[in-house]
Formats: sequence, structure tokens, C-alpha cells
Amino acid sequence: MAGDDSWAQVLRAALPILDGARPSGMLEWVPRVAPVVTQAAVGAGHWAAGRRRRALAAWTSAAGYGLVAWGLGTEAPTPAEVRENMEQNIQRLQREGALPKPGTTAPAAARTPTPAARRLERHLSRVAPVFRYTDTPQYRLASTVAGMVIGVWWGLRWPRRRSVLAIAVEAPKAVITVPWVARAVQRRRPRIAAGYALVVAGSVARLRAASAEPLR
Repeated sequence: MAGDDSWAQVLRAALPILDGARPSGMLEWVPRVAPVVTQAAVGAGHWAAGRRRRALAAWTSAAGYGLVAWGLGTEAPTPAEVRENMEQNIQRLQREGALPKPGTTAPAAARTPTPAARRLERHLSRVAPVFRYTDTPQYRLASTVAGMVIGVWWGLRWPRRRSVLAIAVEAPKAVITVPWVARAVQRRRPRIAAGYALVVAGSVARLRAASAEPLR
């Protein structure tokens, strides 16, 4: 029973992450719109090549990502509201005893770093400059544009046919997206829920199209 309680506490703390936040600036909107453009371009390329089912699968995904972006702009909380919700969750977990309360001091044995903790601290100090660089707006914009170009190229060439590998790649996308659908329904955000449902449908349709229209 104690293990079940621990899992329940972890889930209560993790669920707010599924809510998402409303982008607050143009640079934050770019990653949200990028999948729409990428999948729309992939669909146009397949349609021009006569691969109708592949095109419809890509456009289904594009419509899904578009609905998600629309929902984030109209239904999702602002970053300030997300921070407030997180603070409320932290305070609740502190009241329940799952997290230490502010001002409490851990036992001396707990404060003594273990060799593994010291190695982790040294590793984090080495990679911290990399994280600071990759968090810049310029890097995020450049990586998003590069991801769109690669995504169009990849989407027009893969999967060549439905195979075990293709299913293994597409299945996790659908499985990971399902909790987002359920969370959006729970939060009464119909556009986001419908968008993620279309993303799942696009993954399924992509596999079916790969079976009907294999690439040579």
C-alpha cells in the first residue's frame, strides 16, 4: 500500500506537466507551428507524387498539430498560471508529507554527499555551459528550422513500407500522446484534445498508407 501511495504522489506531481502552457512570444510559438508546416509540406509532396493516402495521413497530423497550437493559444493557462498551479501542488505535497516543508533541516547523514552524488555534481558542472547555450533564442530558432527541413525530407522517404521497425517507431508516438488527450479532456480543452487525437490518428494512418503505397 505504501508503494501505491508513493506512485499516487508522483502522478499528482507530474500531471500538471501534461497541461502545457500558452506560448508568450513569437519564439515560443515557432516550435508549436513548426510541425503544422512540416506535415503540410510532407502531405503536399506525397500528393504531387500521387501518393494520396500518405498525403492524407500527413495532413491529418498537420490538422492535429494545428488544433493543438490553436488550443494552446485559447485554452491553455498562461506561464504565470502554470507557476501558480505548480506552487499549489508543491504546497499540497508538503502538507501531505511527500516533500519536506520549507525551513526544515535534513539529517546530517542525508546532507553528506555520496561518491555517486559528487560524480553527478561534477558532471552537471561540466554540461551546464552546454545547456545555457542551447537555451538561447537563436539556438532554439535555428534548431527548429533545421528540424523542419529534416522533417520534410524524412517524411517524404519514410516509412518505405509497413514493417516491424516502422510500427516500433510510430507506436510510441501514439502511446505517449494518449495521456495528453485524456488530460485535455479532463481539463475541458476540446481543441487540444481533438488535436492530439488527430495526431494519434495520423500515426495510424501513416502506417496504413505505408502498407498501401510502399516506396521504391
